[in-house]
Amino acid sequence: MENRRAAILSTAVMFGFLLVGIRLADLMLLDHDVLAAKARNQQQVMVDVAVNRGLILDRRGRALAMNVDAYSVYGRPFRVKNPGEVSAALSDATGRSYDKVLASMRSNRNFIWVKRKMETGSAERLKGLGLEGVGFIPESKRTYPKGRLASHLIGFVGVDNQPLEGVELRYNEDLRGEIKKVLVSKDAGGRTLSEGFDVQSRGNGLVLTIDEGLQYISEQALDRVIERWEAVSAIAIMMDPYNGEILAMASRPTYDLNDPGGYKTSSRRNRAITDPYEPGSTFKVVTAAAALEEAVVTPATEFDVSDGFIDVGSMRVYDSRRQDRILFTEVIKTSSNVGTIQVGSLIDNRTFHEYISKFGFGSRTGVDLPGEAPGIVRDYKRWSKTSHAAISIGYEVAVTPLQILRAYAAVANGGWLVTPHVVKEIVASDGTVLKQFNPGLGEHIISTHTANTLKDILISVTQEGGTAREAAVSGNLVAGKTGTTRLIDPDTGEYSHERYVSSFVGFVPADNPRFALVVVVFEPKKQYYGGRVAAPVFSDIASQALAYMNVPRDDFRNENVLLVRNDEF
Repeated sequence: MENRRAAILSTAVMFGFLLVGIRLADLMLLDHDVLAAKARNQQQVMVDVAVNRGLILDRRGRALAMNVDAYSVYGRPFRVKNPGEVSAALSDATGRSYDKVLASMRSNRNFIWVKRKMETGSAERLKGLGLEGVGFIPESKRTYPKGRLASHLIGFVGVDNQPLEGVELRYNEDLRGEIKKVLVSKDAGGRTLSEGFDVQSRGNGLVLTIDEGLQYISEQALDRVIERWEAVSAIAIMMDPYNGEILAMASRPTYDLNDPGGYKTSSRRNRAITDPYEPGSTFKVVTAAAALEEAVVTPATEFDVSDGFIDVGSMRVYDSRRQDRILFTEVIKTSSNVGTIQVGSLIDNRTFHEYISKFGFGSRTGVDLPGEAPGIVRDYKRWSKTSHAAISIGYEVAVTPLQILRAYAAVANGGWLVTPHVVKEIVASDGTVLKQFNPGLGEHIISTHTANTLKDILISVTQEGGTAREAAVSGNLVAGKTGTTRLIDPDTGEYSHERYVSSFVGFVPADNPRFALVVVVFEPKKQYYGGRVAAPVFSDIASQALAYMNVPRDDFRNENVLLVRNDEF
């Protein structure tokens, strides 16, 4: 009987081992791939992480965009045994909603991001809690040490380093570097076996044409004019007229590059290149240039403006002050609308349109920034009976501040149309220069004689009897022109009597310009003439910029002045 029981027990044990062996064989041979994949899925996950972006520097090598070390916090929900406790700790440490973190931790997902690019100190404290199912990957975080400075030009990136504005977007292929795969591995107990990678490598860097000091001067001046005249917005652009390098590009309102989401979308718009407006009297330089080039006027040609107005079809245009018979030079100096329309009438529509196009209006300047608008210039065949007169004084055309600045740069440099640009060099991470940008002077659009004649006339604008005496700079000659334009009232569709654009554009020192500068102020209150609102801002920026650049005064350079030191004083 006992032998029988032993035989049955032995048979049962052997049968059990046989079943286990068959199951093991089934798992190892038939289901091996499926189970191995399931194990890898639970223990390992591949994550895309970008390396450091290249640095962005100003023309003197000062950092405007750089990277700092950070940690990204992730979770493996299937390993979290107490999601409520873990979620509470993560919510406190990261500032995320407890409910959202808890929902993620209770999901059936294999991998979730809890907080991207967390500050290193906070991440280290969180890591010290030893939370189950939570891991950390070292990453780099894009940071902008100057905050709001040049924000519209520099642009910013999102949490995954995706570029969203400015040169960050335009030169992303150079800045971004490569995307690396990170293997996150955990053992059966959920402990991290490997994480992260070397984040020290980075993409190529950019050396910009802008100067941090000139940018700061320009932005501070815009802040003051916004406050003084309660303006809606304002723009200032400074450019080297000989090579198109943008030395400063400022817009208000503005935003902090380190917190772009905290500002309205309108504050992030680079109005210097995106917002066309009717330029008004600053556009008269095109009318004057066309008339001089076509030899229909000379500086001494007389025009009768004694009526104080001129009728063109159904349109009556007035001057801001009554005059008698004035010379062509005085037409521009005093910004006579009546005289300018008479000058423009000496040129046929087709020829006038050709000069407008030569100066680059109606086309993008080619500046290396995203979002540039081409402005609006209608074909001359579509002009009405009043269009020629209106365009002569800067209406029925729309330009960007950068376009009008480029036109005056052509006068400053002797007649060449330059290509504006904001990047000077692309450099490798070791400092090797990979590419330099120097587009050159471009097309010669007006003769040097015409440019010099216009320069002399524009100098008179800032002197006694001109419309922009407040644009003058002590010790240096300024050449330029004011503009005052009425905006369209969106409710009536007609020109408003309350909403204006005030502007001034010019260059200094006039005889050997170091920079051209445009200032445009939208919807100032209490005062609206360009000579009163924008011209003083030009003087403010130019005076500080010339001192910053160590440009000698004209009165020192042109006179035999001897400076001596007297130790007795």
